[in-house]
Amino acid sequence: MSTVVEALPVNGATAHASAAGSTPNFQHKPARLDSVDLLRGGIMIIMALDHVRDYVSGYPYSPTDLSHTTPALFFTRWITHFCAPIFIFLAGTGSFLSLGRGKTTRELSRFLLTRGLFLLVLEQTVMRLGWNFRLGAPLWSGILFAIGMSMVVLAGMIHLPRSLMIGISLAMVLLHNTLDGFHANFLGSARWLWALLHESGNFGHYADGAVVLRVLYPLIPWVGVMPLGYALGPVFKMEPARRARVLYTLGIALTLAFILLRWVDVYGNLWHRVHYDSAMLTTLSFFDATKYPPSLDYLLMTLGPGLALLPLLEKAKGRIAQWVLVYGRVPMFYYVLHVYLAHTVGVLLALIAHKPVPWLNPAMRGVVPPNSGFDLWVVYAAWIFVFVALYPACKYWVGLKRRRNDWWLGYL
Repeated sequence: MSTVVEALPVNGATAHASAAGSTPNFQHKPARLDSVDLLRGGIMIIMALDHVRDYVSGYPYSPTDLSHTTPALFFTRWITHFCAPIFIFLAGTGSFLSLGRGKTTRELSRFLLTRGLFLLVLEQTVMRLGWNFRLGAPLWSGILFAIGMSMVVLAGMIHLPRSLMIGISLAMVLLHNTLDGFHANFLGSARWLWALLHESGNFGHYADGAVVLRVLYPLIPWVGVMPLGYALGPVFKMEPARRARVLYTLGIALTLAFILLRWVDVYGNLWHRVHYDSAMLTTLSFFDATKYPPSLDYLLMTLGPGLALLPLLEKAKGRIAQWVLVYGRVPMFYYVLHVYLAHTVGVLLALIAHKPVPWLNPAMRGVVPPNSGFDLWVVYAAWIFVFVALYPACKYWVGLKRRRNDWWLGYL
């Protein structure tokens, strides 16, 4: 028996003695967890709604500006808040689970490092062009910057003792709002460094006034979220009933922590909730958590329900589930394509209707020209078109990755 145990590979594959008890027979690589891919697929579909809204709507104010917005517009933006935290968290979980699908810790570390660097390059080239239909736009610290750097950091953190990795990550997530009062401008010419770490905004200008760096996703606490997803990985190797209990308990606890923290309202968000004469606006204010950078309230509000949803998704079957799984199996491929398609749809609709054309990403456009964009129902119709139209390409990519083992397929 000890000989069999010592023969187990370090990547977590299991071995069983043959009927004669003398020759170990190794199982195939464990199958992917459908619940993880279903949740990831769902948030990828929802994510497209936000980006379609960017290019198709023309509201001259933020959807979360409670002095102007409507509940429908607020919800259209709010529901997409779940996408980035859940995706980054599950990227960490998926990294852990890949140890049971043929990767050693050293191989995983190398893959995380190289894929993270690849995403940083992708952000400044392919995605910069997709967002603005030109490469002359400012350097862009978007979601791929946060994911890429989180992977680079995780590549090193997986070699730390588990308790130390969890402690460092929790400190970033729980305590980073204590830094809200420290601003990039305090550092003078080095303000861009703090901007990349913890403050969104435009930093630096060329002689013609153009912005040098646009920071949307500062690194803290994102680089702490992914390792926490990695640390939760062992839960997904538990037997289903026990796994469900752990995920339900953790998800509900995080959700209740958000409600309590937001109700007390002394810590955890960049701005306080506001009491309005309207009960609806007061309620919306309660859920108006800071995304840039992601506050503790924001992370609890999104990750809690996401984790509690996972056990339910383990029971999801049927055609719709299989359809959503396709997007969850190739999220990065879908992400790249959907930005180009959403932007193209916005441009074509504007040209057909003789409206101002959204060539640039909304973050770069400044003041929205009069008569821009369309009503919310057009946004939803365009959103459905975008994710449905991308299904055949995603299904093909899933099949390609299943048939082939080319190293580069793991990067997209």
